[in-house]
Amino acid sequence: MWQWMLLLVGFGLSVAGGTVTITYLNLVPAGLTWLEFLILIQSRPECYLFPAGLTLSLTALIFMKE
Repeated sequence: MWQWMLLLVGFGLSVAGGTVTITYLNLVPAGLTWLEFLILIQSRPECYLFPAGLTLSLTALIFMKE
């Protein structure tokens, strides 16, 4: 049962982090270079939600026994 909860939490974090990262992509046409974009998302804590969510989801999928 805890695997399903971990999967849902991980999915939610992945969606939130991915949405924020895609939103920051709008700054690239406004004059930000790709290197500046990578530095920006590295310095924003909400962009770390995407890899954290993926890690939780994959962990839940590995431990599921069906």
